[in-house]
Amino acid sequence: MSKPTRDRFDDVPRSTGRVGAHRAEVPGMNGWVVLLWSFVAALVLIIGGIFGSLVVMGRISLFPEAVPSSTPTPVETGVVDTTYSVTILNATPDEGLDTQMRDTLLNGGWAADTVFASDSTSKDFSTTTVYYVDAADELAAIGLANLIGGAEVEQSDFYADMNNTDGKQLVMVIGLDRSSSAPSTPEDTPAS
Repeated sequence: MSKPTRDRFDDVPRSTGRVGAHRAEVPGMNGWVVLLWSFVAALVLIIGGIFGSLVVMGRISLFPEAVPSSTPTPVETGVVDTTYSVTILNATPDEGLDTQMRDTLLNGGWAADTVFASDSTSKDFSTTTVYYVDAADELAAIGLANLIGGAEVEQSDFYADMNNTDGKQLVMVIGLDRSSSAPSTPEDTPAS
């Protein structure tokens, strides 16, 4: 066999690097990346479809109209008026609740000669209640009820002029809700 003849390609230096157009090998997309993009695309399409359906059905309004807000009704807080005569009746089996309540009123600003405390003939009145006679006395009754830590307020002429005072008067009946020894079935009749 004969020896091949040398040509110009035999004299190319080996360290000059690449010459010409070389393309990198195309890596295949990773299967997890394709799955992730498919999941994201499906999620976007589902959410868009649900939102579009809700808009078409009228369940979502893109530009809602302003709804006028309701104004809260004011709650009467009452007025603590120490010019009223107050009669306190203890309608519980606990002794001394009337005296404790009298001390509370005296500390609240009432004069000692305008607050009367005694036991009631009834011992099973359920809820502590402040009674007033005239409608003009309601705010004072509410103020008294708030001063003692909360009580029912009710208009009644049952206790009208109980202490033979010609002025304004309130009557507070201490109920079993303030008692430590409350019976199981209280009545709601006025105490005397």
